[in-house]
Amino acid sequence: MRNGPPYASLARGEVAHEIGRDLGRDVAGILANVDAMRFAIGTATEYPTIEPGHLREIHRVLLARSAPHRAGRFREGQGWIGGNDYNPCDATYVPPPEDRIEALVHDLCLFSDQERLSPLVHAAIAHAQFETIHPFDDGNGRTGRALVQVLLRRRGLAPAFVPPISVVLAAQKQRYIDGLVAFREDDLGRWLETFASAAARSADLALSYLQDVAELQEGWRARVREREKLRADAAALRLIDILPGYPVITVAVAVAALEASGNRRSRAAVQVGVIQLAEAGVLQPIGSAKRNRAWEADGLLELITGLEAGMARPRRDAERSDGRT
Repeated sequence: MRNGPPYASLARGEVAHEIGRDLGRDVAGILANVDAMRFAIGTATEYPTIEPGHLREIHRVLLARSAPHRAGRFREGQGWIGGNDYNPCDATYVPPPEDRIEALVHDLCLFSDQERLSPLVHAAIAHAQFETIHPFDDGNGRTGRALVQVLLRRRGLAPAFVPPISVVLAAQKQRYIDGLVAFREDDLGRWLETFASAAARSADLALSYLQDVAELQEGWRARVREREKLRADAAALRLIDILPGYPVITVAVAVAALEASGNRRSRAAVQVGVIQLAEAGVLQPIGSAKRNRAWEADGLLELITGLEAGMARPRRDAERSDGRT
């Protein structure tokens, strides 16, 4: 197996999980983040209100593999950020004591159900307040970022995708921390500016990524058509449609994914489609196993890695802003 970027490990690890192989610790942690985000987005549409139990469940999914003894449980002692492990004397921030957590989280959930503010301001304040409460011993940042996606989905601002706001905030870590400090010092404007800037950058990243993926898919289709005369509804072409969601795939996963997309195909048809894509170089085999073989979508992991690193080409409308076509 060739070495690849961090996301390649994640994608390969997800397939390994599907076919019964062991997962590494780092991969398991990232998969937990994906599971938690899926649960968070489900929460956005499945329940009429946001409850403290939903936040605990997101946290439980996040830490289920790495720290099951802490997963889904509010902290039971005083925590702090920075300083040393023994006392909060030199801490950069000391959150509310443990006996206030239940009431504060309940109040946050009530605020999260309101719609008096614009969606972006609403999500920014809820996230900052969650991080200020710091209700868990670990995993607060990831849970707080999942809450952002819940609110953006519920308010209709991001109904069909997850804007990579956390990618931008992570790339500007000190600015993010300074913004949260400003929020805690009642400088709401500075925090909103930080969050809005990250949201705008994340929108550019998402648009650029989607454009790059569309171009990659067109290249894949061209490769296949050079080798095969296929019907428009051929399994190989339908697989190209769903590959962006499955950068590493097995035949079993492909069958399930096609069915979920409304393009049900028999296992035999999918097997033929996978072989056709492999022969065209669209899918690259991972490892040498003959049974339960996994395949990597050529070029896709590199695009995802660029997105995770906060790198993207300028949007096409920006490229044409000087009047050139």
